[in-house]
Amino acid sequence: MAQLPSTPRPPATLRDVAAAAGVSVATASRVLSGNPATSSTSRQAVTAAAAQLDFHPNVQARALRSSRTASIGLLIPDIRNPHFGDLAHSVEMHARERGLVTLISASDERLDTQETALRLLMSHNVDGLIVVPQGRRDSPRGPEALDAVVQRGIPLVLADRMVSGLDVPAVVPGTNGLTDAVNELLALGHERIALIAGPATSSTGRERRLAFDAALDAAGATPDPDLVHEGDFQPASGREGVARLLGLPPGRRPSAVVIADGPMAVGALAALNERGVRIPQDLSVVAHDDLDAFRLCDPPVSAIAQDIAAMGAVALNLLLEPPADDEERTVRQPTLFIQRGSVAEAGLQKSTTTMEGGDDS
Repeated sequence: MAQLPSTPRPPATLRDVAAAAGVSVATASRVLSGNPATSSTSRQAVTAAAAQLDFHPNVQARALRSSRTASIGLLIPDIRNPHFGDLAHSVEMHARERGLVTLISASDERLDTQETALRLLMSHNVDGLIVVPQGRRDSPRGPEALDAVVQRGIPLVLADRMVSGLDVPAVVPGTNGLTDAVNELLALGHERIALIAGPATSSTGRERRLAFDAALDAAGATPDPDLVHEGDFQPASGREGVARLLGLPPGRRPSAVVIADGPMAVGALAALNERGVRIPQDLSVVAHDDLDAFRLCDPPVSAIAQDIAAMGAVALNLLLEPPADDEERTVRQPTLFIQRGSVAEAGLQKSTTTMEGGDDS
């Protein structure tokens, strides 16, 4: 008796490949379309599953559905800040070497501007985003657009700053350089060390304040709230910090100050110069982020440096080669305290006649 021919097995689908590889359909799609924003582990698993199932995607349909633009988005806080200009240069250069175009936008250190800029970048269908974020998720108005990026499945990497509770790869600076700076000031006999801090809404602002307090605590020195001024990473807040610190009664003024970022340091140095405060005779100064201009000052400004070019390269690698679920997702880069002429022993600061408080106008 003749047998009926067996019913041919239906062709494998993308969902079948994803199930066999143990990844999501979105990940399988990115691998098979050649999107670089996938891990090597995922690529190997999906490629093997596709071969085993004899999966052959419809090339024409895939091309019609593809949203790849060979572009990435980069959102930085302030395009005028040389620190972030160097980060943008590094990301753009390394992306170009990988055949990717970089769309760059800035948030001006404002959460509302960040939300608008992120949605604009998403509207250009970028293949991934590197973001120096604003805001914190435990605030009444958190960074909602970052959540939208994650929900849409757009690969996301945070650089320089983090957002607690957002489980994405990140590369951020360590605080070891700030700790070393405070320890050196203490060793030079400074008992009243001030901090012009970044905003508490920023992870770097919070971490640098915690590291500052911890270094004082470890040395048996009690942090004085009067010696801390919270700024906003802009030059004007550096000026305001100087006015507030020098407005303290003579016996309570600082003999040294650490400034938590470059633009605030620029504002603070300008205010000190206008007031006739001598560095380091009247006040020792340390600035976070080693801007080129700090080496041109007289005396050159001591700084806490980080390798911003390396941060850009690491951020791009995290975007294109995301860590596996069981791998560390946050890279912390060491920082370095560089002592220059703006720091001196506390005993050398004999004159305080120029350190008068008052209106900084």
